[in-house]
Amino acid sequence: MKQAPEHLVNLIEPIVEGLGYECVGIDYNPHPKHGCLRIYIDSENGILVDDCSKVSHQISGVLDVEDPIPGNYQLEISSPGTDRPFFKISQFEQFTGSTVLVSLFKAIAGRKKITGVIEKVDGDIITLQEAGQVYEIPFSAMSKARLVPDLGSFNKSIEKGARSGK
Repeated sequence: MKQAPEHLVNLIEPIVEGLGYECVGIDYNPHPKHGCLRIYIDSENGILVDDCSKVSHQISGVLDVEDPIPGNYQLEISSPGTDRPFFKISQFEQFTGSTVLVSLFKAIAGRKKITGVIEKVDGDIITLQEAGQVYEIPFSAMSKARLVPDLGSFNKSIEKGARSGK
């Protein structure tokens, strides 16, 4: 799973959690001119722009002092959104019964992308079910994973009160 280097995680997670937020994950894409450090935060009450600003201010100060990243990069603080990315096995456990889209480093059963319901997590094996097919996928085989939002309730509310605009 694509996660920032351990030294960045060990530096950033305690700061985010110390501010009262959950550190969902840290994504680091190094690039000589356009690097990006993206930190996903969450809380029971959701995330507002003020929350992102508060975390950004604290993280920026520490990154300026510690200087753990060579070169230029952009710091982004974000809520995980409805299609939240997964970075840890515990996130699969937390969302058992939900649908995820998983991208794989190498094909399993001829597939490099699988959209399936999380049936169970056993150690580092995540069991997904897609259209009657069961896939047992090692966590280490996943390059990316995201929650697939349940738009059923959203679509029903749209159908109920929506106008066509005509």
